[in-house]
Amino acid sequence: MGAATSVDEYLAGLPTERRVQLQELRETIRAAAPGAEECIAYNMPALRQHGRFLISYQAFSGHTSVFPASQLVQDALGPDLAPYLSGKATIRFPTAHPIPLNLVTWIVQVRVGEVAASAAATEEAEAASARRSRSRT
Repeated sequence: MGAATSVDEYLAGLPTERRVQLQELRETIRAAAPGAEECIAYNMPALRQHGRFLISYQAFSGHTSVFPASQLVQDALGPDLAPYLSGKATIRFPTAHPIPLNLVTWIVQVRVGEVAASAAATEEAEAASARRSRSRT
């Protein structure tokens, strides 16, 4: 089978136990980011908000990863997140334990704020540039 083209297709390709676990993760993420759009990015389920990458997740043999653990996420969640950090921006939840869905909600909420702030800053910069362009003519 080729790469999944939808989140439903991705989940359907997983063994039942993992599918149930990732469906719970999916529902938690979507509840924390109700305006976000689901997609497949880098061959894994992802969400975009304001046209920007918000979060993604993927099932591996011994864990489920959530991306990204941005510096803002790490700073905001500190010791609660620390046991799950792996590498520069990866969060790993071992499959032997339930995914801490409350922590996932916090991660997504921080990312929603981070993406919204970035989108607003970009919009403001574009508006300022447009104003400068108009004033020159």
